[in-house]
Amino acid sequence: MYLPEHFEETRVEELHRLITEYPLGTLVLKGPNGLDANHLPFELNPAVGPHGQLLAHVARANPVWKEVKNGDEALVIFRAANSYISPNWYPSKHEFHQQVPTWNYQAVHVHGKVTVRDDERFVRGVVARLTRTNEARTGAERPWKMTDSSKEYIDRMLSMIVGIEIEVTKIIGKWKLSQNKEERDRVNAAEELRKRGEQVVSAAMLGTLAGKD
Repeated sequence: MYLPEHFEETRVEELHRLITEYPLGTLVLKGPNGLDANHLPFELNPAVGPHGQLLAHVARANPVWKEVKNGDEALVIFRAANSYISPNWYPSKHEFHQQVPTWNYQAVHVHGKVTVRDDERFVRGVVARLTRTNEARTGAERPWKMTDSSKEYIDRMLSMIVGIEIEVTKIIGKWKLSQNKEERDRVNAAEELRKRGEQVVSAAMLGTLAGKD
């Protein structure tokens, strides 16, 4: 990933926060037919190893778990909200007419080594953790849990998936939020996004002014 210094995010807690808030990652592996990408919800376990661990599962019908070998290199891409930025939103544009459009976003690339876990206990644990985490976000008075269904049904569904474990070896963050622009341009562009309902990128842009710059 091209990463100019002013867009680099190195705070581990911020990288983990993005993964936790936007857990649908793109798992990229190199198989016998070349590069393959699968979109999977991941559970981050930051306490395992020096860089953390990612857990997920794939359908048994998905050939990826048979095509990958334990220890193969994997890349998982996570991305938060993203927004188009118009040059018209920069006050300096109207003075000097030297601005062009761009796109702002936050992304995390996680590199690691993959292990296929085709055992019921591991898969059950991954599903339970993913369910508990994401059901809590729904705000439901009574969140769904596996015991809401019959044991026979859950056992059958679990038999149809395979676990994926990724030992994280490197994590890279890119916060492309107009840090290379004048402060007045950044503030006004963030305000334009806010007025358009794009609150996440707007807040992230203003956050770079208050924190790391």
